Amino acid sequence: MKQKYNVTGMSCSACSAHVEKAVSKVPGVNSVQVNLLQNSMVVDYDEAATNDQAIIRAVEEGGYGASVKGEEKAEEPNAVQKKAEEEARKMKTRLGLSIGFLAVLMYISMGHMLGWPLPGILLGHENMMIMALTQLFLTLPVMYLNRKYYENGFRSLFHGAPNMDTLVAMGSTAAAGYSVSRLFVMGYALGRGDIDMAHMAGMNLYFEAAAMILTLVTIGKYMESRSKSHTSDAITKLIGLAPKTALVLRDGQEVEIPVEQVQVGETVIVKPGQSIPVDGVLTEGTGTVDESAITGESIPVEKKKGDRVTGATVNRAGYFQMKADRIGEDTTLSQIIRLVEEAGGSKAPIAKLADKVSGVFVPVVITIALITIVVWLLLGQTFSFALASGIAVLVISCPCALGLATPTAIMVGTGRGAEQGILIKSGESLETAHLVDTVVLDKTGTITAGHPEVTDVVLADGRNIKELLKLAASLEQASEHPLAEAIVEKAEKERISLEKAVDFKAVEGQGVLGIVAGKTVLAGNLRMMQAQNIATAGLETKAEELADRGRTVLYIAADQQILGLLAVADTVKKTSTQAIREMQKMGLSVVMLTGDHEKTAKAIQRELGIERVVAEVLPQDKEKEVRRLQAEGHKVAMVGDGINDAPALARADVGIAIGAGTDVAIESADIVLMKSDLLDAVSAIQLSRAVIKNIKENLFWAFCYNAIGIPLAAGVFYPLLGWQLSPMFGSAAMSFSSVFVVTNALRLKGFKPSFKKGKQEIEPEELHIAAEPVAEKKEKKEMKKKISIEGMMCGHCTGRVEKALNGLSGVEAQVSLEDKAAYVTLTGEVSDELLRKTVEDAGYEVTGITQE
Repeated sequence: MKQKYNVTGMSCSACSAHVEKAVSKVPGVNSVQVNLLQNSMVVDYDEAATNDQAIIRAVEEGGYGASVKGEEKAEEPNAVQKKAEEEARKMKTRLGLSIGFLAVLMYISMGHMLGWPLPGILLGHENMMIMALTQLFLTLPVMYLNRKYYENGFRSLFHGAPNMDTLVAMGSTAAAGYSVSRLFVMGYALGRGDIDMAHMAGMNLYFEAAAMILTLVTIGKYMESRSKSHTSDAITKLIGLAPKTALVLRDGQEVEIPVEQVQVGETVIVKPGQSIPVDGVLTEGTGTVDESAITGESIPVEKKKGDRVTGATVNRAGYFQMKADRIGEDTTLSQIIRLVEEAGGSKAPIAKLADKVSGVFVPVVITIALITIVVWLLLGQTFSFALASGIAVLVISCPCALGLATPTAIMVGTGRGAEQGILIKSGESLETAHLVDTVVLDKTGTITAGHPEVTDVVLADGRNIKELLKLAASLEQASEHPLAEAIVEKAEKERISLEKAVDFKAVEGQGVLGIVAGKTVLAGNLRMMQAQNIATAGLETKAEELADRGRTVLYIAADQQILGLLAVADTVKKTSTQAIREMQKMGLSVVMLTGDHEKTAKAIQRELGIERVVAEVLPQDKEKEVRRLQAEGHKVAMVGDGINDAPALARADVGIAIGAGTDVAIESADIVLMKSDLLDAVSAIQLSRAVIKNIKENLFWAFCYNAIGIPLAAGVFYPLLGWQLSPMFGSAAMSFSSVFVVTNALRLKGFKPSFKKGKQEIEPEELHIAAEPVAEKKEKKEMKKKISIEGMMCGHCTGRVEKALNGLSGVEAQVSLEDKAAYVTLTGEVSDELLRKTVEDAGYEVTGITQE
């Protein structure tokens, strides 16, 4: 069983390492993952051997607090957010007061050295004790305000698990304690008239150092907490998307209820501008749904009866009713939030080194500080000098930067991925992805759209394309074959009205025939034409050419006369070519696996330039192919969408599931692409590389900082260069090292993939519906132009412009909202003036037309 717990009292990676160690010793615990950033812990344990109480007791015995996460579920997330805000307010108040007392203390203790005016009561030998007591009473409030460091630090020390608070508590206590001892010396000397001894004692007061250490550490913690709060922005935004209420139909009446009360199977009403409260299926009406919150896709999607909709998306236009089928924790949004939280809380393998070091780091630092004091005393230095060096070692060596290096980068990286529609399930998969050198792609639904479309029409002499489509689609609408669906869909797109077919008959191994509008119509292969003694007018060459390109070819005839050919294929997605080119640019080897026959696979290979294709494979063969590549020493990413891809997804080093695929594929994968866009697989690998680079930078800084800081604080450079680091500068350096690491991780919030969609150097092969034979298409001259357009605001705008341009003869247009441009392919003589006028008549402004 896996259970999540809240953990309180942790302040650094040494704390998290100790909690992890304490819980892992509980009998029955299989694994423990402690997240310092989220103050949480996930424990996998055997329910027969242990329970929540035993695990919580182990944490408490280690000096920290714990509770089962979710017990206060009714209050979340508001209770958690309010608690965090309250803590932030308290820290801000504590910091403000500490800085106020410290400023006065620094003025009094340092002012006389800088010639600043001081009250007469603090000047002169006769007032030395007043001056010293004033410093003490200004330091005590700072120590009290920041007593948390002493409570946590010494408690952890007594439990045998010293942490960052222990270093701060020991350093400031040593400085203040030594200064108090100097007060007694001063009092003893003044009582005996020994002004020199009293003056020497007064010069060795370190009250300002104790106060400065506490204040600077608090400044660092405050800045760190503000920076860390940004690392979970993605989760906060996602939680904020969840609608609070839903409009449901009960007893024929519209009733508004809290979203938690929606039941599975209930009818939910969604009006224009409303957020969709839960997942479900449209049962009535239509809508234009903005799914950018879930998929990252900016253009709204048209929804009709039978289409799925997702909770937290927004209905921009239209009215519909839907049947709720996923509520509460089962909604897509809740699952995404859970995945992002788990990924942000999981450890990457690279973090294990930092964890191991953090676990022993603080005891080693305390030992180094003691050795530093002893060595300097043996070398004849004053106790004041030796103590200052030891304190500097304690406060500069905080392991916070080391512990924050990995989790902050992972949390920001996974959050950034979620914003772009890329769900990364764990830190381990995020790290492994940067090592991938081979990408295995499923064909159907991954590279291709996953359903057949009419790609080419070849007409016999004197025949009409509308006549051919009308007769073929009218006949095929009586069939349930996928090829028939493609033909009917094409006719509907062309707005061709269909006739009813009678005497429909399927001829096994040949095709179908029937009577449409009084004509005997046939749709089938060459064997059917030959069996019916229909002359094919030399179309066999064209049919072979299309078949070589992976198309399924149907001969269409009516009343014993050949009309032409229809070619049908599962078409390549618009971004697949660019995605494969980008993978190859990154040095990745691309392999395509498909269950299709070899001729179709080879056609796709030629079209996309894929290096290696394995055709006619069974599901288990896909898994074997992945295993074979791994045996050769490759790190393999598998991208797929179907049930038959699940074994290969699970076997691969990184399984990447297309989001529109099956639940089984998504469960088996490490990364889920919500937009079903292969380019996002490229983005995921690039994001992984960026995160790992960031982690390495953070770890380098953390290790390098301590490697330089500890010797400097210990006074190693003092004999040669006269360098000695004061405790004050040590505490400042320690605080800002953590801030640096978190700030560096936050740079990942600006991550963008190296490519720009729609700007691929090699365009995917155009799929033609035309009246000319295939051979003639190749000779047609084309010109490509870019029309820059202002005023487009949404998917409706781009659709309007696209429709207007495509209405021109000899123009094929694709409009990009992101680029604010239309990309047109001209196959005839079309002037720039006509293009400009067409766009402006649609209601938009043309700012330029350039040749591509």
